[in-house]
Amino acid sequence: MSTDRNAPADRHDSARIAGLPQGGCLVLAATPIGNLGDASDRLKAALSIADVVAAEDTRRTRRLASGLGIEITGRLVAHHEHNEESSSQQLLDEVRSGSMVVVVSDAGMPTVSDPGYRVAAAAAAQDLPVTSLPGPSAVLTALAVSGLPSDRFAFEGFLPRKPGARSAHLVELAGEKRTMVFYEAPHRIAAMIEAMAEAFGPERPAAIARELTKVYEEVLRGSLGDLHERIREDGLRGEIVVVVQGAPAAEPEEAADLVGLVEQEVARGTRLKDAAGQIAAAHGVSRRDLYEAVLAARS
Repeated sequence: MSTDRNAPADRHDSARIAGLPQGGCLVLAATPIGNLGDASDRLKAALSIADVVAAEDTRRTRRLASGLGIEITGRLVAHHEHNEESSSQQLLDEVRSGSMVVVVSDAGMPTVSDPGYRVAAAAAAQDLPVTSLPGPSAVLTALAVSGLPSDRFAFEGFLPRKPGARSAHLVELAGEKRTMVFYEAPHRIAAMIEAMAEAFGPERPAAIARELTKVYEEVLRGSLGDLHERIREDGLRGEIVVVVQGAPAAEPEEAADLVGLVEQEVARGTRLKDAAGQIAAAHGVSRRDLYEAVLAARS
């Protein structure tokens, strides 16, 4: 009897010490992407004291808890891409009732190419408490070790599987100036890099990171053309993240090269100063320099 009476207080104290919410709240918790040593103390505490743990794969989450030497004392329920819509409302009902609901994916941060977005968005829309336990991320880990610019980047996730749709999407990204991060399956990696080389050019710098934080971690760096040559025969194994440098900045155009465009606008009835201003703004050159270049060409 005394143990039961003390259990709520113990849970309350554990939550306070770990900086976890003590009332109803949705907790998005990052899990290791390979090395169990990357699990935070807050993650261990959250899994131990949560009223509900919503897992992408309950079996993997049980193995994670066992590997971390902890016990999940709350209800462990499935929350994956196939039941996310129906499961989300049930989880939010738990939050409304005062429960701590911890959402975990198989690896990394929920909502990032993993289940969790729908329930997080619904909680935010209903003004329910949402917090996150930050931790391992394959996106950020690959970006950090790639050696490519990391000041501005875009996460693109998985590309379309069909070759036509994949190529069309890559053509749209060819001008993206930010570093891009992608996920890909091992059996499609060679075809992906080949398609990237065609869309972005074989000289575009890139890196392929696989099995991050694991025993056989490997990072291949080079141009897209070089990387394709290295993997096209044997491919790669394991979980893969591809990082590609953004498109190089275009060479600035000279005002003299744009005179013809200004004259075309003038021929359509636009005043010279207005035409020079429009073309200059569109091409990133000085309006004054372009206006003077037109006058010089005319004389």
